[in-house]
Amino acid sequence: MDFPERFSNLPAYAFPRLRALLDSHPAGGEVLHMSLGEPKHTFPSFVNDILIDNIKGFNKYPSNDGTPELLASISKWLNRRYGITVTEESEIITLNGTREGLFNAQIALSPETKFGKKTKVLIPNPFYQVYAVGAVTVGAEPVFVPAYKENNFMPDYAGLPKDTLDQTSILFLCSPTNPQGAVASYEYWVELIQLAEKYDIKIFADECYSEIYRDTAPIGALQVAREIGADPERVVVFHSLSKRSNLPGLRSGFAASGPKNIAAMKQLRNYSGAPNPTPLQAVATAVWSDEEHVIKNRLLYQEKFRVADEIFASVPGYNPPQAGFFLWLPVANGEAATLKLWKETGVRVLPGAYLSRDVNSKNPGEKYIRVAMVAPLEDTKRGMQTIRESLFKI
Repeated sequence: MDFPERFSNLPAYAFPRLRALLDSHPAGGEVLHMSLGEPKHTFPSFVNDILIDNIKGFNKYPSNDGTPELLASISKWLNRRYGITVTEESEIITLNGTREGLFNAQIALSPETKFGKKTKVLIPNPFYQVYAVGAVTVGAEPVFVPAYKENNFMPDYAGLPKDTLDQTSILFLCSPTNPQGAVASYEYWVELIQLAEKYDIKIFADECYSEIYRDTAPIGALQVAREIGADPERVVVFHSLSKRSNLPGLRSGFAASGPKNIAAMKQLRNYSGAPNPTPLQAVATAVWSDEEHVIKNRLLYQEKFRVADEIFASVPGYNPPQAGFFLWLPVANGEAATLKLWKETGVRVLPGAYLSRDVNSKNPGEKYIRVAMVAPLEDTKRGMQTIRESLFKI
């Protein structure tokens, strides 16, 4: 039996690769998982009651477009957070978490060809892996653009050749970035949107980490696009409750854009989507409407930022994250450092190369490890101190 060739060159996913690297070796100490970005802080206490009150909703097919209450809650949040007005019915689509949206939006919005040639999708390198598999699925060529510290870990899309930009249908930007914790500036967004306008490219802005930051809230792509008068269809933003509200299992997110983009995404979802169950939409409605728990959650991460800065301040090349919940620590070799740490201490992290691709025989993640600061503070602090002692004996 034959299988499709379009997925034949996909590398093993990051976590199976990590298991293959580590699991044949015993842990060198008490196991501490710092590899997976799964939030461990508590979610809002009111979630339980809302779920119970709406439990009978499992007896009905859920709304594919999102309940009116959920759409209104998201619209109000966008207005509070970014000062923008979004039409609930035509400019928002609810999602089963943003992974679904980031994948399916490429199917809905990327043309097969551009100027008679196969389209390209621009992807920051390192990157969230669904960006690439979505591009492959629609028959586009993924172009991996390195994001180095010298450029605030932002890809230099403007520096690509004109023929590449001419063929590009979609470009991705994650801000705050995973894994580096950098934030795109207002000026960067303006230049990127202007570049996209010039070459007729849609920007997919992955803003899942937007509510975890040190002191200044990251600027939003849709906010900038509205301010400079860009085409309403130029930018699609993606948001989630997974990180903001510690509800990764709720599988609730949304995308917002111009009405033509959203109509195309909804049309595809009518055929192939799996709408979020009605009781979970009721939970999401309440969670998007509440900021108190978000502020408390952010304070917990801000304390972890402070501890990380204290522990790693003297490490050459240490980059203090501005947002998100990962450390992107420089090492001689990410795989070797990950294996050494596991065998000697039982702390489990992720090699940076597992989040990146080789381009011209160079991998921008090869000399890094990603450390997730999601465990309770004392466990996170213990893990960071262990990493410091094991890998950075200065």
